Amino acid sequence: MTHHGEALARESGDASLPGAVASGQFDLLPTRSRLLCAYALKLTRDPSSIRVEDLVALRGNGLDDRGIVDTNQVVAYFNYVNRVAHGLGVDLEPNWPAEERGPRHYPLANAGESLTEGESGPPRSNTDRTPT
Repeated sequence: MTHHGEALARESGDASLPGAVASGQFDLLPTRSRLLCAYALKLTRDPSSIRVEDLVALRGNGLDDRGIVDTNQVVAYFNYVNRVAHGLGVDLEPNWPAEERGPRHYPLANAGESLTEGESGPPRSNTDRTPT
């Protein structure tokens, strides 16, 4: 989160935004940022639950249709890229700090299903791979 957090703070002009996003404490954010984060989380975790009311709330806080589509596309893109990387066991860049390259756990991901014993899944890092 360090790399993206710095960019998020710089681009948004809100130094508290990266911490709120990483912790899931959206209630600490201004209304517009809180609604954008809630929309992003909903789109990530349960896209079929998005309702017209979610879009109306975004419009009521300064987003036009273009802004909503841009938000949707950015969230969807990061979801796609992260799923591909995690699904293939892609390691982060070696020049990133060690704490950023380890297995990633996010507070908002706790509701996800994990593989049960006996099932196999993709390796989490190069060190977890069994030579073939």
